[in-house]
Amino acid sequence: MSSLLREEMQRVLFRPAKHRLVEFIEIEEPTPGRHFLCVSISQSTQKSGSKKLQTKRSSIQECYKRTEIWSLHDLTLVDGRDPDVDDSCFLLHFDKVRTVTAVTCSAKYTMVRALVALCDRYCQRPLNLQNFDFPYIKPTTYYSNRGDCVVLSQICFYACNLVCLSMCPV
Repeated sequence: MSSLLREEMQRVLFRPAKHRLVEFIEIEEPTPGRHFLCVSISQSTQKSGSKKLQTKRSSIQECYKRTEIWSLHDLTLVDGRDPDVDDSCFLLHFDKVRTVTAVTCSAKYTMVRALVALCDRYCQRPLNLQNFDFPYIKPTTYYSNRGDCVVLSQICFYACNLVCLSMCPV
């Protein structure tokens, strides 16, 4: 479902504006309907390095609509509020503080990981983070992508099974 939603938002919202959707999460808003916080980069950023990164809050009811646009360069702090509580709310500090409530705590950390990576890559500065459980944002182990580790362990398990089966008499 999310890949279809990603493709649809890319086609309707971002491609016409020559942007590429990097990440999005569903957020809770007081108005009815589904709402998303999206992070996109300008296609000119990829080609010419002009660094026009944007964070967008979008809402969908019968169509997609941009309701707010912010530049990543203007983001001074991301505050997770309390790292010891499973809280899906976080604060984005731009010219004023914007409160964002993701639908899950996992979505909150997904968005923050994307913002950290983009800030490192395009802004050449670390993103200021406060009140987060940092191992979930930047893993400290050599194998930072847990998905790749799972795939590798499955391949090793299947290889061991094949070796064992090939050594069994028929």
